[in-house]
Amino acid sequence: MPHLVRRAHPELRDPVLVSAFEGWNDAGEAATFAARFLAERWDAVPFAEIDPEEFFDFTATRPTVRLDEHSQREIVWPSTTFSAARIPGTDRDVIFLVGTEPQLRWRTFCEEIVAVAGVHDVRLALTLGALLAEVPHSRPVNVVGTTQDPELVRALGLRQSTYEGPTGIVGVLGDMFRRNGVPTVSLWAAVPTYVPSAPSPKAALALIERLSTLLHVPVATTDLEIAAAAYERQIDELVAEDDDTAAYVAQLEESADAEEAQIRLAEGIGDGDLIAEVERYLREQRG
Repeated sequence: MPHLVRRAHPELRDPVLVSAFEGWNDAGEAATFAARFLAERWDAVPFAEIDPEEFFDFTATRPTVRLDEHSQREIVWPSTTFSAARIPGTDRDVIFLVGTEPQLRWRTFCEEIVAVAGVHDVRLALTLGALLAEVPHSRPVNVVGTTQDPELVRALGLRQSTYEGPTGIVGVLGDMFRRNGVPTVSLWAAVPTYVPSAPSPKAALALIERLSTLLHVPVATTDLEIAAAAYERQIDELVAEDDDTAAYVAQLEESADAEEAQIRLAEGIGDGDLIAEVERYLREQRG
């Protein structure tokens, strides 16, 4: 791991890796927001980072200047940081990987990550992402969970991804984990297209809730729920100021409500109705 800068060598119990990257995979900053929220909530301690020199075009992702505690200027380079924490109430740990999508040498970059996961015997890799979609901000956030592992499809109620097209570092990383025998789950939250640049605590909250379900661990999210409610109110006010946008959002809400009604109808068949349907089908087959 020539590009890895180690700070410590934590001893971890059956860890799961949770990763999120700023950039193409991070609409509304929801994925990195969710990962950083959990890392802070679970007191994750940084233990390594990837040297950015070989992986970033610094004219595209520029380093920044800030003043330190002594008012001295210092350069802050794009970071990709590993941190580790105990998962409360469980007998396993978590490695958080949070960074910025690089521009260069993606395969080498992902090989570094997979190597760290191998050293710590990671058995499951979870990637977080968020994408812009034609969804209304006023309805529950849709989170899609996908995997290429048939056993995880059955065990966790996920979908097998059928997506074809351009991908980001999350897709490349997931593929490399799969090729190295590590099951990967990818969670994607939908963020409204008409608020692409606003950070979305609502989408971050939805990712955290889905991740919490997958890991079977409750997460206190009261402060994030308050932030999500404030976000929704602010978008309400902005939408109300423009008639065209308001009409567009109303159409999205109507479509979302119709889709939800179809789902409820499909799930709303009672046991008696279902038994009757099965009996009818069997009679027809015998006939």
